[in-house]
Amino acid sequence: MISFVPTICTYCGTGCGILLIVKDGSVVGARPWPEHPINQDKLCIKGWNVDEFIYHEDRLKKPLVKEGDSFKEVSWEEALKLVAEKLGEAKDKSGPDSVAFLASARCTNEENYLLQKLSRAVIGTNNVDHCARL
Repeated sequence: MISFVPTICTYCGTGCGILLIVKDGSVVGARPWPEHPINQDKLCIKGWNVDEFIYHEDRLKKPLVKEGDSFKEVSWEEALKLVAEKLGEAKDKSGPDSVAFLASARCTNEENYLLQKLSRAVIGTNNVDHCARL
């Protein structure tokens, strides 16, 4: 049985609508979402191939924390707690401008807005950059 699951393309911040083609519970392809107001039944080459990374063997699926020379899997809660602690330590030790954030064209505008809000309102720095080539 084939079904189509509507979602948003992950390759850039444009927000194109795609339909993932699902066969027997696995994603097997992607096509443009005809009624989507952003891309109106069109996709770039990246959008047409957006499904290729889903089952790739090198894809990271869980957070990793470095221990010595290797990495160990941890829960999302543990990973986020560690990141918050380390950001707080850097801010307390060296000041808020010792921290910087890099936004991404692969995130939505809303996600990039939240990143700059975190940097400015929580950490207290304006050190936010963006590279549209990511």
